Amino acid sequence: MAGTNGTPKAKALGVRLREARKAAGFTVRGLAEKLDMSHSAISRWETGMRSPAPEDVASVLAAVGVNGKDRAELLEMARGTNAPHWLSVRSGDRERQMAALVDFERSATQIIDVAPLLMPGLLQTADYARAIMVAAEVPAAEIETRVLVRVGRREVLTRRHPANLLALVGEPAIRQIIGGQDVMIDQLRHLLDFADRPNVTLQVVSSTAGWHPALEGPFVLIDSQDEPPVVHLENRRAALFFHEPEDVAAYQKAVDTVRNVAMSCETSAGLIADAIEELETTS
Repeated sequence: MAGTNGTPKAKALGVRLREARKAAGFTVRGLAEKLDMSHSAISRWETGMRSPAPEDVASVLAAVGVNGKDRAELLEMARGTNAPHWLSVRSGDRERQMAALVDFERSATQIIDVAPLLMPGLLQTADYARAIMVAAEVPAAEIETRVLVRVGRREVLTRRHPANLLALVGEPAIRQIIGGQDVMIDQLRHLLDFADRPNVTLQVVSSTAGWHPALEGPFVLIDSQDEPPVVHLENRRAALFFHEPEDVAAYQKAVDTVRNVAMSCETSAGLIADAIEELETTS
């Protein structure tokens, strides 16, 4: 076995290994018997709590019949799973990162989304998300699937035992019209609806607040009950996971700084309501 970190990349690899095993019709114990190894080892690989060595991954893939491009992709994923961070710049790797992010969100107890310029992903309406993707020239054939994935991620906030969300939203995100006035009015109303939920805290950071760490760019900090916290950053060409305690602590400190300069929840709701009224009077 290669290591024991429970890193984001190990988690993403584990998801893919679990999918491959199930597609081949194996139970964990059945695969363990075929490979003559402990079923607990396979379980830890699939949850990402241990990182299998590339040769272990090759044995699993041979047993479940994964070949060709998928085999090469998973063997590539098995390299560097214990690295201090996971940087992705290639399209396929970014898709794997997104799958890992969704998996982290599903197990989250708290999600902190610092969003200085655009609405937090978990609070975007379908029309708002679609407008961004169209303007960003996402291939037309991919847009609806991506919109469905983004809207589907919101389930972590509405399920029976939801995650808590702290959304620290920059005032420019409230003022920037994305998709036209009607889309923006619906988006702002949607923000207020979610801000009424007991598990959602929404605070706006005023454009007059001066310097604060959110001005360096958006990030998401995810806490889970059974896993160490992780930080996810994304831009047009790359995405990055941090999981090392020192790196995570720097972003936790950044959250505290941003929250100290953010408006109260009540003042934030008032600002959003005023923005809706302004849009309605000019539409």
